[in-house]
Amino acid sequence: MKIAVFGAGAWGTALAVNAAARHDVVLWARDAAQADALRRGRTNARYLPGVDLPQQVTISSDADVVPLAAACELAVVATPMAALRGMLSSLSAQASPVVWLCKGFESSGAEGLLGHEVQAQSAPALRCGVLSGPSFAEEVARGRPTALVAASADAAVRQLLVDAFHNDRLRVYANDDVPGVEVGGAVKNVLAIATGLCDGLGLGLNARAALITRGLVEMTRLGVALGARPETFMGLSGLGDLVLTATGDLSRNRRVGLLLAQGRSLADATASLGHVAEGVLCARAVVARADRLGVEMPIAQAVAALLEGSVKPHDAVAELMGRGPVPETR
Repeated sequence: MKIAVFGAGAWGTALAVNAAARHDVVLWARDAAQADALRRGRTNARYLPGVDLPQQVTISSDADVVPLAAACELAVVATPMAALRGMLSSLSAQASPVVWLCKGFESSGAEGLLGHEVQAQSAPALRCGVLSGPSFAEEVARGRPTALVAASADAAVRQLLVDAFHNDRLRVYANDDVPGVEVGGAVKNVLAIATGLCDGLGLGLNARAALITRGLVEMTRLGVALGARPETFMGLSGLGDLVLTATGDLSRNRRVGLLLAQGRSLADATASLGHVAEGVLCARAVVARADRLGVEMPIAQAVAALLEGSVKPHDAVAELMGRGPVPETR
């Protein structure tokens, strides 16, 4: 199979490296200078240092992505969420499937759309899907055991994703609940900021467990309101991705929370990462979407307020702990 991966960040590079064991892969970089560095060094020194690019990975920076995608059986968009709409619009006439890796709500505009909703507006004729789940790019690139979810309303697209990426190091499970998989991937980033804040303030393991558990409740509430199935959130793209991102030392969103707890500014915290932290970009969109649906998400609201600078870390915690008692099922 020939696969095109559009986006040479950490995750796009990692997936290209993993897939190259069995397929021919084209890794596309928007920046020509980055593409040249990838060709010469055969490693992504900026985003995935120390990982070699196999010879089966061809590097491209062609300005016109349409011919590149048309020559492949599968196109994978590995850009940040902010660039998804533009990439899907460019690939809107693509005959073979297009899938995306980004996790978040679109932060531009007032609607705060998920990936499949962006696709419905920008490229409604595409055969499409999403690949998600608990996965740090570095571990995937180094062949450490990982499990992902291939979500699409089209059974043939789900099977193509399994055929493309399932191997003895990367298990791929199929799921037709696209809203559920996408909500899990988006909201866990916001909740990971909260958990990093909790750990950075030294609030203890009890507090961390409470945040993760109640965060899962918030995630599920929002997902169900958007048409997802509740059981999806007990799977890899819900609970699995939340636990990884909220507790793993490689988590960029968790790192933001840790730095804010140390008194660092948001600008300083995000600049120090060197990568995009999607939770920072989409926290307000998550809360706004929940508000329009009448969904209560106090943890996400506290994170959004913290990121906007309207509350301090200790005040956000005090506000959450000072809420009145409610039934656990609410």
